[in-house]
Amino acid sequence: MKLADISEIELDDDPFRPHSFAFTKLHGNGNDFILIDEIAREQVAETAKRKFAVVCCRRSFGIGADGVLFLVNSPRADLGMRLFQPDGSEAEMCGNGIRCLAKYAWETGYVGQSFDVETLAGIIPVQVREMEGSFWARVDMGAPKFDRIAIPAYGSGEFINEELEGARVTAVNTGVPHAVIFVEDLDFDIQEIAPRIRNSSIFPEGVNVNFVKLGQTLEIRTFERGVEGETFSCGTGAVACASVARRQGKAGDEVLVETKGGPLIITFEGDKAFMEGPAVAVYSGELNEEYWWSLSGDL
Repeated sequence: MKLADISEIELDDDPFRPHSFAFTKLHGNGNDFILIDEIAREQVAETAKRKFAVVCCRRSFGIGADGVLFLVNSPRADLGMRLFQPDGSEAEMCGNGIRCLAKYAWETGYVGQSFDVETLAGIIPVQVREMEGSFWARVDMGAPKFDRIAIPAYGSGEFINEELEGARVTAVNTGVPHAVIFVEDLDFDIQEIAPRIRNSSIFPEGVNVNFVKLGQTLEIRTFERGVEGETFSCGTGAVACASVARRQGKAGDEVLVETKGGPLIITFEGDKAFMEGPAVAVYSGELNEEYWWSLSGDL
């Protein structure tokens, strides 16, 4: 693929138009993302977005990230968000990702303190604030879906506390499908058990796998599909774990969830779940022409 096919940047008559384009690196509790701003124009051609994510997320040869966020225009909301994961798949939603996108959009001046973001999982209302110099976003995650059709999972009814690959599993969709497993101890090799559940044939679109230790807070570890490994934090996973714990009488309407990368606050108002947590901008940079040429063989 030629350089011109990879990027939509056109070298027109403006002699000062750069041969590269900017990106911003952000993280939410250690779940990190490359953000590409496509509000003014498309920066990466649609046909190249998947492989762009594959190569740019590589931590030794690219920028390194758990995914690439594309900030885009939306005809239905204030902003649009697309997320491509390290394996090239496009995710429906991401709790940590939407907070990172919210931070960038708010600080850039695209939005005020309350706005909507269109995702593949629907339109998500977001509120942002600063607290003692730190950025926090509160995200309306909607009502967790326990029905198998909505997860999706084969069969009928709900997927509650079922035996699967030697574990008792409850499945729920909180924007993306999640499996939740309560454990006594989180000190184990997640790579040994999680992939079997993630790839179980009962989940036609795969599933993220969360292990939860109950206590005064919910301590969790999450194996994410698309990343195909453990991440420091998963926002939709935190909502999934809190939702299952609440449904089974193990948690109330406000739950502090401790991920490996830091805390998230999950609250419930009726059937709706809300996630609140921080987002941090790490650095901004440019993908230069040399890097584009180095990618041309991969893309």
